Amino acid sequence: MVPESKLERTEHGLEPAGGGWYVLNMRDAGWRHAEGRGAVCIVSDDFEGWRRDADQLGVNPFVLMPGEPMSMYHWEADQEDFLVVFGEAVLVVEGQERPLRAWDFVHSPPHTKHVIVGAGHGPCLVIAVGARAHDGQPDSLGFPADEVAKRYGASVAEDTLDGDIAYGSVPGREPTAYRDGWLPG
Repeated sequence: MVPESKLERTEHGLEPAGGGWYVLNMRDAGWRHAEGRGAVCIVSDDFEGWRRDADQLGVNPFVLMPGEPMSMYHWEADQEDFLVVFGEAVLVVEGQERPLRAWDFVHSPPHTKHVIVGAGHGPCLVIAVGARAHDGQPDSLGFPADEVAKRYGASVAEDTLDGDIAYGSVPGREPTAYRDGWLPG
């Protein structure tokens, strides 16, 4: 029998403590935020911090305002998928732009170069799901320079495999609690 994970309160919200199943409302969970980079809920794992060693998938709900990139333009050695739940966004994929709206689903096989940027007139909620089979292994993540992504402030100047270099010129997301208005309804 799989036990229920206890939820622990931190200064920024609830988070699961240990393995097991749990139910956690995103409004009660911890978040990370940076002006110009949006917010990510750490209901499952922390996109820019800890990873659960046993998790096969990372689930990261992002709230992006118009013009805010979810990440730097990148590729990963594992599959990623994205579901736009609310609002509008722009997908830059393999050097091309594609508009996204609520309920658009994006499938990104391993090594697909991509980034999602908030668009429209208000917040956009995107659920990102990524496999973790190659997480942390050498050459499992890369940041190619791209002219289209550069227009959105989401491209490195030169290709790199080093995340510290790729994100060195943008503010890091800081731990925070949920803010009213980030999630619809």
